[in-house]
Amino acid sequence: MTATKRLIIGVVADCKTIDHHTYHSIGEKYIRAITEGMDASPLLIPAMDAPHVLETYLSMVGGILLTGSPSNVEPHHYGGVPSATPLYDQSRDATTLSLIPMAIKRNIPILGICRGFQEINVALGGTLHQKVQDLPGMMDHREDSTLPPLMQYGPAHSIRFEADGLLHKITGTDGAEVNSLHQQGIKNLAPELAAEALAPDGLIEAFRLNSDDRFVFATQWHPEWDVTENAFYQEIFSLFKQACEARQ
Repeated sequence: MTATKRLIIGVVADCKTIDHHTYHSIGEKYIRAITEGMDASPLLIPAMDAPHVLETYLSMVGGILLTGSPSNVEPHHYGGVPSATPLYDQSRDATTLSLIPMAIKRNIPILGICRGFQEINVALGGTLHQKVQDLPGMMDHREDSTLPPLMQYGPAHSIRFEADGLLHKITGTDGAEVNSLHQQGIKNLAPELAAEALAPDGLIEAFRLNSDDRFVFATQWHPEWDVTENAFYQEIFSLFKQACEARQ
């Protein structure tokens, strides 16, 4: 009997400087979402803008997870006004914005979360609001950093599913409650993407690639948090796993 090949999910690391040394790191909650929510194995992809290195990793993985991060995509990548306020990660920008079109071309499924959601939109030609909370009529989507993580990642607002979307299909419902831990958000959705869910203020909270044969899906919220305890979040990771297994 031939053993089933274990699914490998590539995860792009953040690039950080600690005590004058550079580190490539991934939050444990994303690793647990892969190992526990997908029964798969994570593979760290270093934040290096080196096409030959990325090609090697793409040949090894069944899917790509683009995680959230304290850093934001630098505005010059989408024609935005420079700002000194947010934390940026130039190495991760260079890596993910190259990797995303490479993975799509190879039909490798992608799941984006928060920063990853924004990276996919920018990589495919979309633009971002840098500070949603400063816009007239928009909600403050940031977390309260004084609260413990369990409360920061608790339900923050509702979202409404688009009637023709995957979320509506897999849940059989019109919406859900999600967490909210971001200040950047989508300004203009990339032409190849289709909205999946909207916040009460109209901000796009989820999207998919408008394609019948390629899986690219992303959420502005964090479904990796307690994924095995939240049926809705688990459904998102199960959908991603199904796409990865179908390709594999």
